[in-house]
Amino acid sequence: MSRPMKVGAVIITMGNRPDELRALIDSVAKQDGDPVQIVVVGNGSPVPDVPDGVRTVEVPENLGIPGGRNVGIEAFGPGGQDVDILLFLDDDGLLARTDTAELCREAFAADPELGIVSFRIADPDTGVTQRRHVPRLRAADPMRSSRVTTFLGGANAVRTRVFQEVGGLPDAFFYAHEETDLAWRALDAGWMIDYRSDMVLYHPTTAPSRHAVYHRMVARNRVWLARRNLPAPLVPVYLGVWLLLTLARRPSRPALKAWFGGFREGWATPCGPRRPMKWRTVWRLTRLGRPPVI
Repeated sequence: MSRPMKVGAVIITMGNRPDELRALIDSVAKQDGDPVQIVVVGNGSPVPDVPDGVRTVEVPENLGIPGGRNVGIEAFGPGGQDVDILLFLDDDGLLARTDTAELCREAFAADPELGIVSFRIADPDTGVTQRRHVPRLRAADPMRSSRVTTFLGGANAVRTRVFQEVGGLPDAFFYAHEETDLAWRALDAGWMIDYRSDMVLYHPTTAPSRHAVYHRMVARNRVWLARRNLPAPLVPVYLGVWLLLTLARRPSRPALKAWFGGFREGWATPCGPRRPMKWRTVWRLTRLGRPPVI
């Protein structure tokens, strides 16, 4: 019999939610099967007290979400090679069930092409899953599992071979769209992504715009995402569609000003290495229901 897949968990924290962090760690520790190894990254802040056996890494400055998670990946060896699967969990979340790690093991073992699993996020009080937390265009039924083209950054599992093959998250993004950048690179390398409604992370309902940098970074990183990953003819199409969608949502004047500032910044600043996806990947994304122009 083959050995069970080793599972690790990466949690980044700013140190400002010690009670929620402890509850999340406890929910990971209660997972069925072999124990999940946990690394907590203090992203520019000290790590609050954690239980014995939980490893901690403190970095002197806030590296942003992708940078902090990359530190967590490397804590498990280059590309996370010391484990087979890594869970990435927001520090104010909570695993709803004790079988999530086992479900991950089963999913990855059963499907050699599966590279990433996106969990369902549900409000702990109402059980409601926000539409934006279902990573597909047809998001009306959050209880339907399916193949998807991206994933949720704070509630997912990744086969570590994906990192070893395509690299980690894009540090420079800091916040927003880093998951889609990794997803597109993984899909281009032949990996698949699943959304699983039975793997649940409880997380309070929030609005992404609560972050002061939201509108600027969403726009900047959208441009970087296209410049880094899309075939040249699709770059203006993709960004033109998102410009029209943004205007259709009628944001406030300050929000729109920040968005256009970020959009300009995305064109004026380096986006990192450009590796346009293959046209067959464009077709794969299209068949999965989300062509890379939306």
